Amino acid sequence: MKDYYKIIGVSQDATQEEIKKAFRQLALKYHPDRNLGDKTSEEKFKEINEAYSCLSDDEKRSNYDRYGAAEGMGAGFGAGYGMGSGAFTDIFEDIFEDFFGTFGGFKKAKPTKGADLKYNLNLTLEEAVFGSEKTIKVPRWQTCDMCSGTGSEPGKQPAVCSNCKGTGHIRFQQGFFSVSKTCSKCHGIGKIITNPCRACLGNGKVRVQRDISVKIPAGVDTGSRLRLSGEGDFGSYGGPPGDLYVVISVEEHSFFKRDGMDIYCEAPISFPKAVFGGDIEVPTLNGSAKLKIPAGTSSGKSFHLKGKGAPRLGSHQRGDQIVSIYIDVPKKLTPKQKELLEEFASISGESIGESKGFKTKLKDLFSM
Repeated sequence: MKDYYKIIGVSQDATQEEIKKAFRQLALKYHPDRNLGDKTSEEKFKEINEAYSCLSDDEKRSNYDRYGAAEGMGAGFGAGYGMGSGAFTDIFEDIFEDFFGTFGGFKKAKPTKGADLKYNLNLTLEEAVFGSEKTIKVPRWQTCDMCSGTGSEPGKQPAVCSNCKGTGHIRFQQGFFSVSKTCSKCHGIGKIITNPCRACLGNGKVRVQRDISVKIPAGVDTGSRLRLSGEGDFGSYGGPPGDLYVVISVEEHSFFKRDGMDIYCEAPISFPKAVFGGDIEVPTLNGSAKLKIPAGTSSGKSFHLKGKGAPRLGSHQRGDQIVSIYIDVPKKLTPKQKELLEEFASISGESIGESKGFKTKLKDLFSM
């Protein structure tokens, strides 16, 4: 009696997964198509198939374990190769996949979605914050109008492929098996273009540049992506077109800085305004706004203008405009201004130069 467990190379208590794995390795090793003309490999291949056809079937395996034979199982390769069980068929589909890429190797041409396209769009800060509408020029492949995508000259029909007789695949004998492969002449379409279209030269598509209107929603920022469905390249074999993705980049502004929903800027005030306080006009993206400066404001102080920032994309919520104050020191003074400032310094007990506090800190530093 043949020891099927020994032939497969597994123990008697091996699981079906272990048996399948062991058989698969042996089948790949001894497959006749990998050992052309080797009779020993061919006989070994028959033997391991006979063993697997028994051990892969629970009922046959049980009979084999009890009586040393599997009821209803013939001898030799023919019986083992009958593919009577689903598991046996599955394992050979796996082996075919290793040999040919997919079971049978045949891929029928089918509708395929067109490629997605990307367009980089630059916007000003105002366009990004308030939204806008832009017209962009996008090159893409689209269906040839002259031949309606067939690739043939109008009035001329594609011919049936003489190689595959219109089936799109060729069937041939591969070792012990009959295998279908995609027809290399028509690439699985089943037809050959004998009179190519003059406009697209038989491609069925042409390269064009289209003007596309893009609505920019308020609140977009650098990195935002807008998807325009169906505005990508056209599909193959009747498949739908791809999509167009517009990627936003916002240019830097000469005065404003943006961080998320907030807008930042700096505004100068005079020394008297800092001391006594008062109102100033501050530019915003919506025009000018009045800002109240309290008395004793120091340089670097920040104030919030509520709701003067950018909107949140897809909502009515808005950020703030944050205004940082700095004291504008005049470069030139009139004699009167200079006199008054010197008098102010004198009354304050300061000399013109470093402040007392600064000089005291210097003394403390160097006396350590």
